[in-house]
Amino acid sequence: MILVDSSVLIGYLRGDGTDPIHKFELVIERRLPFGISPLIFTEVLQGAATERDFDLLAEYLGGQRFYDLRAGLDSYHAAARMYFDLRRKGVTVRGTVDCLIAQTAIENDLFLLHGDADFDRVAKHFPLKIWA
Repeated sequence: MILVDSSVLIGYLRGDGTDPIHKFELVIERRLPFGISPLIFTEVLQGAATERDFDLLAEYLGGQRFYDLRAGLDSYHAAARMYFDLRRKGVTVRGTVDCLIAQTAIENDLFLLHGDADFDRVAKHFPLKIWA
């Protein structure tokens, strides 16, 4: 199973021609199972340009499979620990949301399809599987 990050969904909707977008097109073409998380849902909706776009995105994304953090507060603790450990190693991750998305992928044993270098940095230090 594949967790598709907002960086890919936003690029796909804009018609970008990057490698992660091409990989997502193959996922769709081959009907591979994929999903999103509530945080990814939120990030994509935040980028809507108009009320109509917001409503269309909400309807489309709302029909996708959703993956959540599985261990309640322990999941948030693990994501914070991830950020803390990376920072202590001198590895910069731009925000908490990326750690929460990475933690969601780890807990659900999903491959992450992304276009955000932060996730590659996380994967070097944690068991985050990248869809390559």
